[in-house]
Amino acid sequence: MKRNLFFCLLLPAVAFISCTASKSSVLNQLSKKEKKQRYTLLFDGKTMDQWTGNTQSYVPEDGTITIHPEKGSGGNVYTKQEYSDFDFRFEFKLTPGANNGVGIRAPLEGDAAYVGMEIQVLDNTADVYKDLHPYQYHGSIYGVVPAKRGYLKPVGEWNYEEIIAKGPKIKVILNGTVITDVDITNARENGTMDGKQHPGLKRDKGHIGFLGHGSVVQFRNIRVKDLSVH
Repeated sequence: MKRNLFFCLLLPAVAFISCTASKSSVLNQLSKKEKKQRYTLLFDGKTMDQWTGNTQSYVPEDGTITIHPEKGSGGNVYTKQEYSDFDFRFEFKLTPGANNGVGIRAPLEGDAAYVGMEIQVLDNTADVYKDLHPYQYHGSIYGVVPAKRGYLKPVGEWNYEEIIAKGPKIKVILNGTVITDVDITNARENGTMDGKQHPGLKRDKGHIGFLGHGSVVQFRNIRVKDLSVH
């Protein structure tokens, strides 16, 4: 009886350890399905070999790319390769009040929100951001198109995001919900919501990057599929 009780108590612990080990073992790796679908891993959990820019502030840490603004201005890191049409998948974890972004079709110089496009990465719940314009919240194309709100996980938890760009069509999926789905042709031709010049809307190719704004943010499981290659 005592032996059975011991195993009953032991089994949940073993299951937990096994589950934890399983999760960590697939971190920063492509699934079998993604390999078949020709996704490319952009971060191996250890090095920044596929990235360029401020690799002093963005550093490999415990299987993540963590930005430490105190090591520099924050700044940006970009993929060394350029992409036109793509499916970009990643996970991110915010700290309270965190502000970052994903630059797409961006050059290596200039403000990516204008010379490329910036998909906002933001702690929408922070009181300091309560009076922002709709096109400044998480998942929005900054200055151009607002995203739906209410789908971020609580600060400190990991979020899953997917950004798909096909010609003028941009889609952002956050934790399984489409929060942005737009054709930017109208913004290209008739102007943007913020009334500013966004020449990057007309770019058909560029780098993908993380855009620092002085906050600690973590990224992991970063991969991309080049949709322009058949």
